[in-house]
Amino acid sequence: MKTYIGVDLGGTNIRAQRFTAEAASLGRFDVKTNAAEGPKPVLDRLVTAIARVMPADRNEVGGIGIGAPGPLDPKAGVVIKAANLPGWQNVPLRDVLQARFGVPVFLGNDANLGAMAEWKYGAARGHNDVIYLTISTGIGGGVISAGQVIGGVRGMGGELGHTIAVGADGPMCGCGQRGCLESVASGPAIARRAAERIREGVQSRIPALANGGLAGVTAETVGRAAAEGDRLAREIVAETGNYLGRSIASFMHIFNPSIVVIGGGVSMIGDLLFDSIRVGAQKHAQSEAYWKNCPIVPAALGEEVVLLGGLALALEAGR
Repeated sequence: MKTYIGVDLGGTNIRAQRFTAEAASLGRFDVKTNAAEGPKPVLDRLVTAIARVMPADRNEVGGIGIGAPGPLDPKAGVVIKAANLPGWQNVPLRDVLQARFGVPVFLGNDANLGAMAEWKYGAARGHNDVIYLTISTGIGGGVISAGQVIGGVRGMGGELGHTIAVGADGPMCGCGQRGCLESVASGPAIARRAAERIREGVQSRIPALANGGLAGVTAETVGRAAAEGDRLAREIVAETGNYLGRSIASFMHIFNPSIVVIGGGVSMIGDLLFDSIRVGAQKHAQSEAYWKNCPIVPAALGEEVVLLGGLALALEAGR
């Protein structure tokens, strides 16, 4: 029986999990990335994580599917530049790991793998046209169209978080551009707007809920305050939902999905955020035909999403 290994190479954690072809878990290992130490120590931890779930007979393994932050070139197997992995520029990750383990290795953008996982195993099962967003420190995206992941000529497409949401005079994004969706709707963007308005004198319970006062404000803090009825927090959640909904309306115009799935830590704010997203999408869509039969729903797979996406990638690439 062939088994498969899914890997999530993140800026905070490295996770490796072995699966059957039917997605039953056969073991998992997690380790802190400690990304600031640079590529060599992180690669060593990545190899260790994979080795911990590798069976004694490597011939049992049909493939290793790795999700990593982009931009990357999945066809060449190269991490081009990972913003949350310092020093990771043009790292030939596929070739390094294939040489180390002697089994096929497949590399994919972590958000694209998240889209594959929710499509195959999660909230988007039964749909063949899917928009997936993961919203946390950044915003990643993946698109399934007619049952195919949309990657473009080099597999670098689907960067929905870096579509322009507010124009060239918008906030600076971590990618170096201004006005990206990520710059106004990610977790740090939510926290930044809350802190700015409190410094301007707006009254709020947000600092009292944060560890360390105003300096400790996070999107999770804002979400908690919103759930407790704090006016400023609810305004910021509504603004964030409108930014996301407006962008999702544009994605609906381009891709005409049958479902939109949203995951990541910011999605845990819950109904207050999702209701605002739906209102924003409906307001900005050209016609209700785009959204009437296109639910916008929370992701289902939690922290396993990229691991299961790695399984899906390895299965598909090995066919």
